[in-house]
Amino acid sequence: MNGAVAAQPKVAIVGAGSVGATLAYACLIKGAGKTVALYDLNADKTRAEVLDLNHGLQFVPTANVMGSDDIEVCRDADVVVITAGAKQKPGQTRLDLAEANVNMCRTLVPGLLEVAPDAILLLVTNPVDVLTYAALKFSGLPSRRVFGTGTVLDSSRLRVLIAQRADVAVRSVHAYIAGEHGDSEIPLWSSATIGAVPLLAWDATAGARLDDGARQEIMAGVVNAAEEIIRGKGATNYAIGLAGARVVEAIIHDEKAVLPVTSLLDDYIGISDVCLSLPSIVGRAGVHTVLPVPLSGDEAAGLRQSADTVRGVIHEVGL
Repeated sequence: MNGAVAAQPKVAIVGAGSVGATLAYACLIKGAGKTVALYDLNADKTRAEVLDLNHGLQFVPTANVMGSDDIEVCRDADVVVITAGAKQKPGQTRLDLAEANVNMCRTLVPGLLEVAPDAILLLVTNPVDVLTYAALKFSGLPSRRVFGTGTVLDSSRLRVLIAQRADVAVRSVHAYIAGEHGDSEIPLWSSATIGAVPLLAWDATAGARLDDGARQEIMAGVVNAAEEIIRGKGATNYAIGLAGARVVEAIIHDEKAVLPVTSLLDDYIGISDVCLSLPSIVGRAGVHTVLPVPLSGDEAAGLRQSADTVRGVIHEVGL
């Protein structure tokens, strides 16, 4: 992308499964990309999804949808979103998926860069922190151009649960999950606000229960959300599709939006050489800045522990 947005931006989505197809649908509704291309080795599935999406083009901002089992369909994309990979099964952690999906990236990423050398790479496939690190290594690209959806979805889950507890609109809640997109993730309670009111002072302000016990219940709901959805319907797709499309939108429109994406850290409170989520400025060049968020002592310790968890898997898969 080289710092400039194409006049007719193209978004390529790798994987036409439930997440990839939903992400394509969300991109069309948001007007994130004039061309949306689906790439999947299952030619029949890809053709069916493209047909279905094309039949709705009358009802969305002007766009073109294409798809193929040939990687050429991704040529000259401005953003490449990787959703393909082994699926998470009930009771399986995201980190259990690492080896198979890292091996997929080993051949997939260089092939994508052959046809879309100027693209931003956005990872959605789990475990997203490990896969982002792998894609960065396999691509040789600057770290700002390779990042993942990280805890964008987790932070949305957190905000929904806080809003329900406090009885306010979810858009009035400003709170982030940081660290791994997984069991070691941490809520940044100390910087969370509802409107302009610090979350930690909210129970005294409005009478809602946001004390220690309430916050633990909220966090349990965040951590267990994916497992509950997978158990009930087999996969998560709507919210992650919307989350991925939100990141694509920020890139395509050079929004410089603050989103908790996962990217390579370099001496962030002493943490380096690992991809973790933190509030970051995202625009057409990718991740502009990882913000220096004020952290409590417990939050800093939690972030370091999360780094150790992800780094351990990175080492286990030989990266």
